[in-house]
Amino acid sequence: MKCDCGFTKDNGWFRYKATAIIIENGSVLFAKNDRDDYYYPVGGGVHIGEKAEDAVVREVYEETGIHYKIDRLAFIHENFFTGSGSLEGYNCHEIAFYFLMKPRGTQKLNSNSYSCGVKEYMHWLPINNLSNYKAFPTFFIDKLSNMQSYVEHIVTDER
Repeated sequence: MKCDCGFTKDNGWFRYKATAIIIENGSVLFAKNDRDDYYYPVGGGVHIGEKAEDAVVREVYEETGIHYKIDRLAFIHENFFTGSGSLEGYNCHEIAFYFLMKPRGTQKLNSNSYSCGVKEYMHWLPINNLSNYKAFPTFFIDKLSNMQSYVEHIVTDER
């Protein structure tokens, strides 16, 4: 059994994850499920002993059914937040590597994804209207329309 690099201790939750930025035709791919009230990028926990690059390719395939290729690392995000939804009651700390994936020229997916037994639905959200959605990370609203050519380190503290 593969084990994610993360743990829960008392009321604290930590996770190391690899996440994809998939942009097609001015929209970015997000997932949503019936349990949580927000959208989130495709990706997930890095397994112990797994490189972040391998984890994001694996997660994207698991969630979309498509073999996307990595373009480059775009963001390293240190995120501190108070949990809600499935993380209700936890003080959360997350380290995420956000990889920009190479576009395929189509939004067609072959998704049949479940996370912890909950069905995930894929949604293409227009980059220029992201502020109209409850979507995390919130820095996507400003950063995706003006992506730099270098890796940006972002720290968010919403506790």
